Amino acid sequence: MTMPSKKFYQLVKAKEKSIICLACNHHCIIENQKTGKCGVRKNNNGQLDLLVNNKLIAFNDDPIEKKPLFHFLPGEESFSISTLGCNFSCDFCQNWDISQTPKEQKEEDIYWGEKWPPQKIIDYCLKNKIKIIAYTYNEPTIWIEYALEIMKLAKKEKIKNVWVSNGYFSDFTLKAIAPYLNAVNIDLKSFSEEFYQNICDAHLEPVKNNIKKVFELGIWEEITTLIIPQLNDSDEELLAMAQFLKDISKDLVWHISAFYPAYKMINTKPTPLETILRAYNLGKKGGLNYVYTGNILKADSESTYCPNCQKMVIQRMGIQLIENKLQKNQCPYCGYQIAGVFD
Repeated sequence: MTMPSKKFYQLVKAKEKSIICLACNHHCIIENQKTGKCGVRKNNNGQLDLLVNNKLIAFNDDPIEKKPLFHFLPGEESFSISTLGCNFSCDFCQNWDISQTPKEQKEEDIYWGEKWPPQKIIDYCLKNKIKIIAYTYNEPTIWIEYALEIMKLAKKEKIKNVWVSNGYFSDFTLKAIAPYLNAVNIDLKSFSEEFYQNICDAHLEPVKNNIKKVFELGIWEEITTLIIPQLNDSDEELLAMAQFLKDISKDLVWHISAFYPAYKMINTKPTPLETILRAYNLGKKGGLNYVYTGNILKADSESTYCPNCQKMVIQRMGIQLIENKLQKNQCPYCGYQIAGVFD
């Protein structure tokens, strides 16, 4: 059963029953019986139906480090949940079978997922003593009504809410989730408007603006960039991204991940190790305190070092937490306060 929303859309033409969706920065104008760019928000006679309401296509217990969030409750498990659909159409999507299905199949042919009403998700977390719900695998903005109901219930039970997002949510959505959102990882896919338009079917500026807005709201935030050979791996672009983040805060965490062939880019070569390490060094050169590599086995650049005394304070191997030496949020060697949420 779909869920009519009267909050995240507006009727724009009563006669034709067309609506404008307010969930993300595409602000799709959706004609009657059509869906927006995401494929899951449908105009049903002038009302917006969320086709994935109460439907999860993926749900798993994951370490929080997998999101990736390295400075938010290290070592905790998260219940990771996802619906179908996405408001981006990235050629390199690693989860394309989840994100793009509603755009590539007929509505009546799609398996929309298993029924998981919000209370069932909360009950699962309480029963299994899971302290975090991660809205991930696809873009949670496109199922905002469903996500928001879960988030409200989670907060009542002192369960943390974290999003893994492409950063394209609208101001309307950010205002709605801010009281319930504890942390977010936002993809900064490139620092090129051309890349965003041609590869993702989106725009760069809304993402940059949202990274700033989330930080200003005091929500814990980390950033991820997937490095793709010859598309976003130049020294100039990587340094520009690092400097943009540093201008917001030198403590803004930046994850640099390796690309592997997927979806429409199966003929593109994987990101070489030396490219990832070069990006890591440029992040440090750009003035960021916390830069990490991902999707490669390189333990020394996956661990956390104190910016003051340079000693290792959290050791990781990939997404596995090996040892957390922090005393609350302080370096045990020099007392420097490590940025993050550790208690």
